[in-house]
Amino acid sequence: MQIGILSDTHNHLPRTEQAVTILLDAGAEALFHCGDLASPEIVTACSVLPFYFTFGNHDSDMVPVLEQAAREEGAHCLRWGGEVMLAGKRIALVHGHITKDLRPLLEAEPDYLLTGHSHKTHDFQVGSTRRINPGALFRASEFSVALLDLTTDDLQFIRVNN
Repeated sequence: MQIGILSDTHNHLPRTEQAVTILLDAGAEALFHCGDLASPEIVTACSVLPFYFTFGNHDSDMVPVLEQAAREEGAHCLRWGGEVMLAGKRIALVHGHITKDLRPLLEAEPDYLLTGHSHKTHDFQVGSTRRINPGALFRASEFSVALLDLTTDDLQFIRVNN
């Protein structure tokens, strides 16, 4: 199973729609958004597949609206962080701007911990947990998303054009 990972879209709808299309074409079967959606339209754009998201620091004022959009679209809102089981893998999702939200997820030792906030890609191991940041679709030198194959553990960072 392949999952698409996005973060820090900051209400840039056309770029988000382009990123979703890229991930769909690459074979994504579910989408994960690591926070800073900043509008319910981003929830709608990403809900073309099973969709999981967490809040980021730019979502604080949007919490009720994003939760409502999740209910309407059938998306899975993990609020300030949470864990999902897919294809036998434990996937934790948090924006990463608040240590008290990140620490318990990391201490639970999921297979993957997906984060955003820095607007920079990363892929590294902390104990048994692989930490992945797909980059950002706003305020980044290169816009990017990631595609993770949960069966083979293969990760690709994919550039998204302006």
